[in-house]
Amino acid sequence: MVGLHLPVMEKEVIHYLNCRSGKTYVDCTVGDGGHAEAICHLIGPDGTLIGLDWDEAALARAEERLSGFSSRVKLIHADYSSLKEVLYQENKPLVDGILIDLGASTLQLMDAGRGFSFHQSGELDMRMDRRLPVTAKEIINNSSIEELTALFYKYGEERWSKRIATRIEKEIEDSGPIVDSEQLADLVKEAIPARFRRSGGHPARKVFQALRLAVNRELDNLEQVLPQALESLGFGGRICIIAYHSLEDRIVKQYFKEQSGICNCPPGKPCICDRKKYLSILTAKAVKPTEEEIDANPRARSARLRAAERLDKTG
Repeated sequence: MVGLHLPVMEKEVIHYLNCRSGKTYVDCTVGDGGHAEAICHLIGPDGTLIGLDWDEAALARAEERLSGFSSRVKLIHADYSSLKEVLYQENKPLVDGILIDLGASTLQLMDAGRGFSFHQSGELDMRMDRRLPVTAKEIINNSSIEELTALFYKYGEERWSKRIATRIEKEIEDSGPIVDSEQLADLVKEAIPARFRRSGGHPARKVFQALRLAVNRELDNLEQVLPQALESLGFGGRICIIAYHSLEDRIVKQYFKEQSGICNCPPGKPCICDRKKYLSILTAKAVKPTEEEIDANPRARSARLRAAERLDKTG
């Protein structure tokens, strides 16, 4: 297949998942099936790969890519926040490994009709799953300056949030609703002082990130899936999560820390948090892609991989 999304840190994912023949693994964001394909090569004909994705177009591409492994693959149109329910429906309440790649695929970002790209003209949609109720267009046109400012700052960590929100409000008042992704990108660029547009990539990058996170409730979904993933791992099972910006990575890092029994009490004070140890952290620091991978796939640059192993209930 031509032009498929390149799986990020494929070798590192396979290493930390410890894929073995006959075992069951879940790719919670199967996308175009790159990581899933690598897993399928290692689990043998008796293994099982369950792939979830909320984008039907991505599932269709994954189905084609994984057609040679059809006897060991089950693809399901579902959001990973319903992980536990899906596994019970598949009669697989405990699995041996779980992968969650939090990035949008290259094909999603390049599809002008989805509205993710600040480089192309397209309807301002940004829904990963067309069943979701709210689009980016609705958020932009129906939110106050204060609401947009808070959204851009919280989810995009955008320094110029208020200037951008004010410029958007003026455009709506003067010319009517903002409906096009390129139109929004141009407005963001206009709102940011010229000398601050020269570094950090496209000026609209953080605003588009914030809108995507909000439309798809990505941080909420991540917080929901983490305890489900822990409960769904059998003893010795492993979880790998690839994050692409600090908000996601912070949530994963904190959850792994909490579940590994690391004390969270103030230094020098007696421990009163009484944390149980359910996970053993395998990555002391987030694993980053090699320079060679970044050269081959620049979108991998911001990726951060964290992995942990499930302990028994007593730790």
